[in-house]
Amino acid sequence: MTSRLFAICFNAARPSDLARFWSGVLGWESADGPGDDVAILPPDPAGFRIRFLPGQEPKSGQNQAHFDLTSTSPKDQRLTVARALELGGTHIDVGQLPEEGHVVLADPEGNEFCVIEAGNTFLAGTGFIGALACDGTQDVGYFWSEALRWPLVWDQDQETAIQSPDGGTKITWGGPPVAPKTGTNRLYLELALPADADGEAETERLISLGAKRTDSGEGGGGRLRMLDPDGNEFAVRGLR
Repeated sequence: MTSRLFAICFNAARPSDLARFWSGVLGWESADGPGDDVAILPPDPAGFRIRFLPGQEPKSGQNQAHFDLTSTSPKDQRLTVARALELGGTHIDVGQLPEEGHVVLADPEGNEFCVIEAGNTFLAGTGFIGALACDGTQDVGYFWSEALRWPLVWDQDQETAIQSPDGGTKITWGGPPVAPKTGTNRLYLELALPADADGEAETERLISLGAKRTDSGEGGGGRLRMLDPDGNEFAVRGLR
């Protein structure tokens, strides 16, 4: 059986503080995990959670992935920006043009995110987290479509996007040029196996699609660390 998207994970210097920020911005409830692991839970129990795990590697350059948050109106966009700033976010410049309607911010640990203007048709109906926008190739979009069995909802000019058959947040890849990867990604996907799944068979399926095991191998707690075809880390939990 296919793995499902269980969580989007942040490597964080201060997991509890970062969870508090994102819980406040999104309005999601927090839940303590083992050790310093903290998660915030979506309103829909079937949706992915966001996990914050200890990670001391310093941030270098822009992240390979960031959230695009949606707005229902100009006032709603202003309120989201104001709430993020009040909670410790900051305005940043990543080369956006003055005429562009989205607002670019960073959370307290410097992770970029955008608050998109109202009326964005591509993100219509996705929910508050409209997209996890990633720097990546067309091939990696194809890989994740097969890995999660989420259909492609965009495939043009080497830009790709996938979305669960049930709707919700899209995952997008911008195509070339892809920025060089430096160090371990601060954001990454975590998949979970169904209770009755054959973990070895699922691992081999992912490898057949283009994934690789990392040198570090097992991540503890039945959690296998892998790399997608672009070399981005991801994890598969539930292995026995």
